[in-house]
Amino acid sequence: MSKIKFLIFIFCLLSFSSVSANPDRNSEIEEEVSIGGQDVSQLKSEIDRLEQEIQRLQQEQDQYRKNISGTQAQAKSLQNEINNLTNQVKYLENQVNLTSFSINKTSTEISEAEKEIYDTQEHIDVQKKAVARAILFLDRQDNETLLVSLLKNENISDFLRQEQYANSLNASLVDLIEDLKSSKNELERYRSRLESKKGDLENLKQRQSQEKHAVSLVRAETSSILKTTKGKEAEYQKMLNASEELERAINLEVFKLEDQLRRTLDPTSVPSGRLLDWPVRGNISQKYGCLETNWARRYYPDCNKNKGGFHNGLDIAAPYGTPLRAADDGKVIAVGKAPAAYGIWLAIEHSHGLVTAYTHMSVRALNVGQKVKRGDIVGDIGSTGFSNGSHIHFMVYAPKTFTIKNSSVSGTLPIGATLNPLDFL
Repeated sequence: MSKIKFLIFIFCLLSFSSVSANPDRNSEIEEEVSIGGQDVSQLKSEIDRLEQEIQRLQQEQDQYRKNISGTQAQAKSLQNEINNLTNQVKYLENQVNLTSFSINKTSTEISEAEKEIYDTQEHIDVQKKAVARAILFLDRQDNETLLVSLLKNENISDFLRQEQYANSLNASLVDLIEDLKSSKNELERYRSRLESKKGDLENLKQRQSQEKHAVSLVRAETSSILKTTKGKEAEYQKMLNASEELERAINLEVFKLEDQLRRTLDPTSVPSGRLLDWPVRGNISQKYGCLETNWARRYYPDCNKNKGGFHNGLDIAAPYGTPLRAADDGKVIAVGKAPAAYGIWLAIEHSHGLVTAYTHMSVRALNVGQKVKRGDIVGDIGSTGFSNGSHIHFMVYAPKTFTIKNSSVSGTLPIGATLNPLDFL
């Protein structure tokens, strides 16, 4: 096989469509290609502008977080609670705006990727034509005898120039094909980026819907408190006492159900090892198990001969709005809202059988059936339900023990044989 035929074979292996061409043998082979730089440049400028707006809104969010932290730290009073809820509304509304800018930025990035795909495809088309012309020219030269080549030129100088051009073109043809291959790889990268951005856009739209729902929930809670108390501090304290009694009753109900499951649990069915990542980095405010503290004795079911109260999860405190992340790969198997207990929550089942639950969220980012990867955002830290400050009550359930309980008092509750999360983190 001649060298030129070998190059034709390599060209075909690149899986580009064939191009017919019949150029004049003295025409220029190389062509300048515009990537549409001006249009792409405009898109990049718009992306930069949106990124600046996102950074500005994120700075505002930091201030709202501080405001929420400040009001949560104050004593329980009607005015302090209303101030806290007002700050939460401001934070969530600002988050809706922040997500809107993220949506616009992602949409612009999609347009940029589509433009780059279009321009790269045009560039590839020009490269294909250039390679095809070079191959056709060199193939003719390869098949011509020396005598024919001499007779086709008017003088020996033209013949020598033609031969020099052919030798030069032959030497650069491999580079032309490599450039073509590089352009194809670049095109695939742009296409992959486009698909990724389209996925991001769908997630952002879903998240914004959840954020708007969260705003409505906090507004409804504010309205309910004002309606119940009629704006009077004494009535608020009565409501607070009634809520605390309800919390103790619900904790006892959950404890009895879960304790039966724990007692009948086969230890060999529980996987071992550090199988999970932390859902959030923060301060551990309450550990799992029998806690011998005044708070635990007051709010949780009795344990250790009334010396403590049993806590069925791990409490991790973090600023309001901090992202919560999946502890491992898995699938969302349940979501719920328990106003008198866990607030907004979701549960994920993992391949090793463990089920993890994320509670007290301000925003839930996922729905039942969605698959997640370790580290994916599942929602944001909040203080929904019965909660003293922004935190997550993180629970780990033994395999094949998880279920849900619907209650007219406490909403939808996750139930299962709870395990100590620290054994797996």
